[in-house]
Amino acid sequence: MEVFFFLLLFYIGLELFEIRWQKADTMLQMLVRIHERYEKSIFYFLLLHPTYYFAIWLILQTQLSIPSVILLFLKTVDIATKLVLMQQVFEKKEVSPQLHEMLMTPLEQWMPYIGLAVYPPLVFWALY
Repeated sequence: MEVFFFLLLFYIGLELFEIRWQKADTMLQMLVRIHERYEKSIFYFLLLHPTYYFAIWLILQTQLSIPSVILLFLKTVDIATKLVLMQQVFEKKEVSPQLHEMLMTPLEQWMPYIGLAVYPPLVFWALY
């Protein structure tokens, strides 16, 4: 039981680490922060997503339980979305007016923490 709570708290710590390095006032500023790490190295960018590796480990430990597969799927979509947005904004430099407006909209203080409401319950469910 102690290991269970340690793993859950460990995951929450990893999630807070990811939130901390990505947090910004707007989506564009967030993309700029992410792109700076991506420009250094794709491997560095991927290493800054430790919850992705935790999700892979969780799948191996829980023998493909549904919540762990959902967690890995959501984490994969999250990283892929960041990569596609960075490509759209920084490489193609073709941004639709709707996307431009979305990128410039200020983010609420609580928005970066949405992952804490979604991912830890999946980890709890997978481990339980």
